[in-house]
Amino acid sequence: MTADDPATADIRDSVRALCTRFPGAYWRELDRSRGYPTQFVAELTAAGFLAALIPEEYGGSGLGLSAAAAVLEEIHASGGNGGACHAQMYMMGTLLRHGSGAQKRSWLPQIARGEIRLQAFGVTEPSSGSDTLALRTTAVPDGDHYIINGQKIWTSRAEHSDLMLLLARTTPADQVKKRTEGLSVLLIDMREALGRGLTIRPIRTMMNHSTTEVFFENLRVPSGALVGEPGRGFHYILDGMNAERTLIAAECVGDGRWFIEKAAAYARERRVFGRPIGQNQGIQFPISRAYAAVRAAALAVSHAAQRFESGARIGEEANIAKLLASEASWQAAEACVQTFGGFAFAEEYDVERKFREARLYQVAPVSTNLILAYIAEHVLQMPRSY
Repeated sequence: MTADDPATADIRDSVRALCTRFPGAYWRELDRSRGYPTQFVAELTAAGFLAALIPEEYGGSGLGLSAAAAVLEEIHASGGNGGACHAQMYMMGTLLRHGSGAQKRSWLPQIARGEIRLQAFGVTEPSSGSDTLALRTTAVPDGDHYIINGQKIWTSRAEHSDLMLLLARTTPADQVKKRTEGLSVLLIDMREALGRGLTIRPIRTMMNHSTTEVFFENLRVPSGALVGEPGRGFHYILDGMNAERTLIAAECVGDGRWFIEKAAAYARERRVFGRPIGQNQGIQFPISRAYAAVRAAALAVSHAAQRFESGARIGEEANIAKLLASEASWQAAEACVQTFGGFAFAEEYDVERKFREARLYQVAPVSTNLILAYIAEHVLQMPRSY
């Protein structure tokens, strides 16, 4: 099962060629040790893939979201995992659209060259979860600085990032007219902050995702760290969240392709009772249904990416793409496990690793239930349910 988008064919071919140098054994070893794929990320950076969305004037490739989605899809379809680096793609939008000229000139060329990484996105908090507007982390103006206090959780790659985009409250909630007001985005230089008010603690999880919790205690950052206007941060990150959901959906499509190819190949080769198990409709039908679901999800991802590139607001498209793709990849994962039977649980086949990884996207970066609630309220005009 291969993608058939001619516009991204060359990119896909290049990514697949790079991924052949990082086979299943590479990812299995990292999974065992909970290690970060430093070499893989370095080679992606050197090839220019992680600078796909950075304009050429800042040293990037100047490509659109469709190209970025193709990169991540092929990484997953090759058996790897783009979670180690995908944030550098979807976080570009906030900085590109709302950052100052000085911020872009200072940071984007360094990011494009791979000298620094923008991988950490500080939004979710233990007490607020999906209710982003209830976050408690504060950034209080103090002369030409902000003083930051609070905590973030599920801040992936914080230990492997130089910069963090942080969403914090700069105006108390009781002093704003709308809940969406009073939040601001700050670009934190973590190299300067670590040990000076910033503490990072890793969280060991079911899959190797390099996630952490981050603590801020009277961290002083210069006022120049503010991205855009104060109090507008929630609006700034919405587009970034839609880009994120589209790119995560592309990863799910890649996972689905991997599971289907793996299952179909095994079904053709595995013989039980004197015949290939793939001759049985009980094996054929679940794989075929998963294939159809993944193909449909791929179309939804492509549509969302193209709409984003046209400048349209894609709340509906991004959420639907993420919903369909995450469910399709899980459907493919289930079919693959059933096809392999007991061998699915053996590390050497990579199925159990990918199975664990695929389950994440029913929950993150936005849960399936919240997507359904969004569609009900904002698309179908039903009363808000929460």
